[in-house]
Amino acid sequence: MNLGFMDDPNRALAHTVVRTLTAQRLTCAAAESCTGGLLGHLLTEISGSSACFWGSAVTYSDEAKRQVLGVPTALLKAKGAVSADVAQAMAIGARNLYAVDIAVSITGVAGPGGGSVEKPVGTVYLYVQGPGGSGRGAHHVWTADRTGNKRLSATAALQLLLACTQGLPPKIDAS
Repeated sequence: MNLGFMDDPNRALAHTVVRTLTAQRLTCAAAESCTGGLLGHLLTEISGSSACFWGSAVTYSDEAKRQVLGVPTALLKAKGAVSADVAQAMAIGARNLYAVDIAVSITGVAGPGGGSVEKPVGTVYLYVQGPGGSGRGAHHVWTADRTGNKRLSATAALQLLLACTQGLPPKIDAS
């Protein structure tokens, strides 16, 4: 059986994520910064993704992170937008904004500019906030160009999202 996109690892992974979430009757959303909506794009390329994917907040600026996701100003000032703590706050904000079971966030320095010694180009932080307040983060430093860093970050977010679903029972409807 040729699904027509299995030669693209991101589409194949997105397909697996959508099918897993749908089978478990879980909903998800994303908060994206450095990927600019790429994760949302990958998920919505999969037919039937509306059953589980509710949206992605592209919060590229600090102000958007504050206004849309509720990331505290003090946190942004203390840790910087590219940090594990801000990634966690973004995921929690997206989960609350969309009222979903699981939310994943991505924040980083795609490049080619904007890096520093402490946070070089390619630095990315991800966080997934799951049911019952469970969560896990990831940190990577990619060495690709801007497009490659964005793509690698979206792939890592899909992997983190899929890992969050492992071992979760299907959601039981209260109705």
